[in-house]
Amino acid sequence: MPKSPFRTLDDMPSVKGRRILVRVDFNVPVDDQGRITDDTRIRGALDTLRELSQKGARVVVASHRGRPKDWSGASLDIAAERLGELMGQPVAFVDDIVGEKAHAACERMGDGEVLVLQNLRYEPGEKKADSEFARQLAGLADFYVNDAFGTAHRGDASVALVPTLRPGYAGRLLARELDALQGLVDGARRPYWAVVGGSKVSDKVGLIGALLDRVDGLAVGGGMANTFLAAQGFDMGASKVEQDAVATAAEILDRADQAGIPVLLPTRVVAAQGFAPDAPSREAAPGDLRADEMALDVSPAAVDEMLEAMAGAATVLWNGPMGVFEWERFQGGTLRMAEGLAALPAHVVVGGGDSVAAVSRAGIAERLAHVSTGGGAALELLEGKTLPGVRALIHSPRG
Repeated sequence: MPKSPFRTLDDMPSVKGRRILVRVDFNVPVDDQGRITDDTRIRGALDTLRELSQKGARVVVASHRGRPKDWSGASLDIAAERLGELMGQPVAFVDDIVGEKAHAACERMGDGEVLVLQNLRYEPGEKKADSEFARQLAGLADFYVNDAFGTAHRGDASVALVPTLRPGYAGRLLARELDALQGLVDGARRPYWAVVGGSKVSDKVGLIGALLDRVDGLAVGGGMANTFLAAQGFDMGASKVEQDAVATAAEILDRADQAGIPVLLPTRVVAAQGFAPDAPSREAAPGDLRADEMALDVSPAAVDEMLEAMAGAATVLWNGPMGVFEWERFQGGTLRMAEGLAALPAHVVVGGGDSVAAVSRAGIAERLAHVSTGGGAALELLEGKTLPGVRALIHSPRG
């Protein structure tokens, strides 16, 4: 395997007694009572944080959460508390980022200790990629580690600027993500199939275009399938069809046809009378929907047809749910796809976004080759783009 163009934790010098700024993605969902409902992103950073702590580093953890407009409403104190529980050791929190309190807290740290800074997005300089804010943040530590794949496609100060000011390294999570997804770009084992879902064709045009240069087959589900079916001339009733993207969908189908790449569209959908979790529904074929019905899921039987076509695949990428899987009545297609892919003797990679939540709900994550933690980052990487956070690590100064 060729050596990565960026450095990883394996390339770091001795970190004992040194302060390491670790950019993580602790943008966790929280309920109305302020309780974390899914700590997957915190668990994802454990390997890196534990390793650095056990080697005697003084670990300064930085992340964003939500989109706060001021210094309130999205504190990282709850993430720090959960991190301490998962690590089995005290984890400190400071309600500051680059001010006097943050510097004082960093100075007090002992070897192996972990400190979580306040939400990076409380500082306007983070999203504005302000060089002065980046300089102040870099001043908290001797080295920088990026373990936040979910934000690696951002040009934020903590992602794209700080590693140009301190020796930068990829954490364990980031390195795994890049290895797994870049492998699909550089040369996946064939036959290589992709399953693409989600609501809008316009959100996935870049991805689908890139995939048509690499895959041997494509299956389409979710709301975007409505637009593809409309492009084939089916009357989709009241279904959400991206009228501005119908021509684009037709062009994609034509391009695939010319390249000899099969594109599988739903032969049966779950049609509902209204967009609601308890809306009356029935299975119907595309073109047989009534004027007041909208397709909210792919029929499990239609998913089985897709899976049968993919039975000989060596590699499968899945990005995006088959329907409105947040609602129990319309999650059948997504769960069937998850279970079916897990049963295939193939290298299956789930590429971020809602499909990760579907995999979690189906309980089959451990049966897959890789489940990505990144949504937008995974999409851009699979499109063949170099992520700003990765580019910054490649050009980071030597330590």
